[in-house]
Amino acid sequence: MKKGTRTSPGSYSMGPRHGHHPGFQAPKVKDFKGTLFRFLGYLKPHKGTLLIVFITAIISTIFSIIAPKLLGKVTTKLFEGLMLKIKGVPDASIDFGYIGHLLLLLLIFYLISSLFLYLMQYLMSGVAQKIVYILRRQVNVKLSKLPLQYFDDRTHGEVLSRAVNDTENISNTLQQGLTTAITSIVTFIGVIVMMFSINILLTILLILTIPLSFIGIKMITGKSQGHFVEQQRQIGHLNGHVEEMFTGHQVVKVFGREKQAIETFENMNNKLYQSAWRAQFLSGIMMPLIMFVSNIGYVLISVVGGILVTKRTIEVGDIQAFIQYARQFTQPLTQIANISNLIQSTMASAERVFEILDEKEEIPDDKEAIILKSPKGDVTFDHVAFRYKDDEPLIEDMSIEVKAGQSVAIVGPTGAGKTTVINLLMRFYELRSGHIQIDHVDITKIKRQSLHQLFGMVLQDTWLFNGTIRENIGYGRKDARDEEIIAAAKVANADHFIRTLPDGYDTILNEEGSNLSQGQKQLLTIARALLADPAILILDEATSSVDTRTEVQIQLAMNKLMKNRTSFIIAHRLSTIQDADLILVMDQGKVVEQGTHESLLEKNGFYADLYQSQFSKADRSSIGLSL
Repeated sequence: MKKGTRTSPGSYSMGPRHGHHPGFQAPKVKDFKGTLFRFLGYLKPHKGTLLIVFITAIISTIFSIIAPKLLGKVTTKLFEGLMLKIKGVPDASIDFGYIGHLLLLLLIFYLISSLFLYLMQYLMSGVAQKIVYILRRQVNVKLSKLPLQYFDDRTHGEVLSRAVNDTENISNTLQQGLTTAITSIVTFIGVIVMMFSINILLTILLILTIPLSFIGIKMITGKSQGHFVEQQRQIGHLNGHVEEMFTGHQVVKVFGREKQAIETFENMNNKLYQSAWRAQFLSGIMMPLIMFVSNIGYVLISVVGGILVTKRTIEVGDIQAFIQYARQFTQPLTQIANISNLIQSTMASAERVFEILDEKEEIPDDKEAIILKSPKGDVTFDHVAFRYKDDEPLIEDMSIEVKAGQSVAIVGPTGAGKTTVINLLMRFYELRSGHIQIDHVDITKIKRQSLHQLFGMVLQDTWLFNGTIRENIGYGRKDARDEEIIAAAKVANADHFIRTLPDGYDTILNEEGSNLSQGQKQLLTIARALLADPAILILDEATSSVDTRTEVQIQLAMNKLMKNRTSFIIAHRLSTIQDADLILVMDQGKVVEQGTHESLLEKNGFYADLYQSQFSKADRSSIGLSL
């Protein structure tokens, strides 16, 4: 999707500018526990399903932990039969019928355990996807409610990383981590019960090794958390850079900045590598640490168990079963070590998502806000003041009055505040003081959606999405019929070239719209604005990047579009706005002059200087060409 952008703060562009605002701070983990509890709050609506998941986990685990006990009895029965044969007891034999019965029972237990494990995974996958679905929807709704300032302060990659990568990271952990956590808890408790039923002394010896594991996990987790946060932050930066380089690859090549772009990528990639490596390395230490502690437990069980067997206080099959339980006992700890990096990474992702959800939204509509049903297009700026930063005034005491149907050109040097005026008119930013009225109604008393629908925009940077020409023109009004779309294209002088395309109105535009010329794309945006039939137009030098012949076509289409509509024209070339009903000359946020083209030239002031400087440049250029 191609997005038009401007370089001034607070642009009315369809997408954010690249680069961070000076005041923007990278996300840091402020409250790990708070984030965790808030994240768990998303599980509350699924308490019933989670209860069933927990029950299925218990049933599955019970049947799986009974298995070692049965195997122990098989081993004991085999051992007893062999010992009787060795001792030469008459008619001594191994009771294979009893062993076969136990093995059949063991097979049934394994099947039941697997069945309930499958059911648990099925239910948990549904819960995980529903929660992530809700998170994605909340983020999407939130982004639509955030002020333009939020997008001005962040790169495309930063926003996309939070909205896509972080939510996907949460999805993976919910799917894998929760089921593992539930089975680990149930297994841990069940195994302890079974071990106590075999031998209390051996169980106590094994439990004594647990604190060693927990101390190691806590130390490593604390250190690795910061690296996981840094990893997610660096992913956002890298995404932003890659997105910039791909969308602006022609500019990069033209100015020979490939080497610099690669160096910047290498620097960002190296930072991501360092943070990711440290995070994964520290998390990876937990596995061998737990294995080491587990091996200590196995040694203790083997030594003490062997002594108990010789004293005939425990059967050899029970030792085998206990060793299996010891392995199952450490398995939950091992699983926690395996998913700990996922949990930490997810908390970093969750906090980044929650930061979006906690961002300050646009001021909500007034309870008594109205919808302008039959707008005329009268616009009044009454002593308007605005500044992006408290200590840097931009617009001070601006007062202008525009009658319905008038065309108003806004001119001035770069940074004069031309775009800011439009942003304030559309209420993308809130005023510091003063009032703006449309049809004598304060814009704060008009519902935002209704306010925005009053405007149609034709920008210097065309915005077309990946879809058919019919869909792009129809974007101007969602209920538009085909004949209305075609009629709008005809008025915009676009119908002819559309019909020359192989698929006509069903021609699919690619992501950059590069299968059309700049002039053709501009005619489509004019057709889209015509279809919307707005009361007020915003025009931003739509002919500045096309050839002279195409400029004439676009200008004719724009004249039709502007007829009987209030129009605000941000002008860069003063030759294009000589017929405007009112020209506002801005400098440093103030309207220093206003009037018609002729009256402003007669004043011989700021506008006259701008006009003369442009035409003198044009004269010098033409002289240069003739030479």
